[in-house]
Amino acid sequence: MSKTESAGDTRRLIELCFGYFLAYIGTGVAVKYFTLYSENPISEVGFLINNTAGSSAFVFLVVAALGWYRETFKHLFTKKSWPIIVSGLCTAIVIPTTTLMYLLPISVMVAMIIMRGSIIIVSRLVDAVQIRQGILKKKVSWEEDLSIVFALLAVGTNIFFGQSKDFDFVQHPTALTIMGFYIVAYAIRIYIMNVYKNSAASLKLENKIFFSIEQLWASFLMVLAVIAISVWTSLTQSDSNPLQEVLRSATSPSALAVVSGLPYAAVAFFSVFIFMYRGRTATFAGVLNRLTSLIAGTISTLILSFAYQSRPPSVREWFSFFWIAIATALLARSELKRKPQVTCTV
Repeated sequence: MSKTESAGDTRRLIELCFGYFLAYIGTGVAVKYFTLYSENPISEVGFLINNTAGSSAFVFLVVAALGWYRETFKHLFTKKSWPIIVSGLCTAIVIPTTTLMYLLPISVMVAMIIMRGSIIIVSRLVDAVQIRQGILKKKVSWEEDLSIVFALLAVGTNIFFGQSKDFDFVQHPTALTIMGFYIVAYAIRIYIMNVYKNSAASLKLENKIFFSIEQLWASFLMVLAVIAISVWTSLTQSDSNPLQEVLRSATSPSALAVVSGLPYAAVAFFSVFIFMYRGRTATFAGVLNRLTSLIAGTISTLILSFAYQSRPPSVREWFSFFWIAIATALLARSELKRKPQVTCTV
């Protein structure tokens, strides 16, 4: 990765997006391969447990190998780190609720549209709140505001072109509850990230320390949740299929499915560093993050279509690239107008 760390340096930001793009392709392919195309497919819940375990373990290895643990443990229980602990709790909520959205009786495309669209809107709201609070000193450019419109058109193209019959989301109280937790948790997390990003001089914590503390706490809390579910299932002898599947997956992990957590861990890494890239608003980072994932998702679909003769990207999905291109061009224009600012350290 480039050593240039000026907040005005576009090269570093592109490198982060490219890493996120590749990691997201790996994650998208892994999900479908292990649940649909492998010789011994596993359930979605089983994949969630194994994949999350692998990604959490990989985060620990990265923190240890890069020596980040030295600074991380200095701040792990300090007053400065308690908002990051809250962010870790939110991350521990976002990870399972994302997968649960795909398990609900709604189409996967509708779930993706709702999740991506909600975060684009949340990012803009976070900027508005922090500008009002005086935390964010800059204005959101008109190009960034307009990019939101085209990004939402990109994620909503499938609804606009005949998928509205699948949109029965509001008829499922469980879906609304899960989505509510997802949006609230992500909103709090993005807000905290931007407090640290925009108040770096006073908080004096590098992004790598934020990432390490957040991910370690998220992993710890998710492990506690799995243990609690497993103990509860054993003691009550629950017949609930999801709870039984959690217990089976926790006690009999699949080695390959665990390894599939590596690209997901990389997704977490690059996503956090994109959201926290200094000198950029939450609006800019949020739209850039979502557009990158949309492009990667389509490439994943192409790979699976070629390898397993699955459904290729539809005309609607290709058409969404038109909106993505416009949104990206607007972000590029905003980037060209930006002047080099404060140092951005990883």
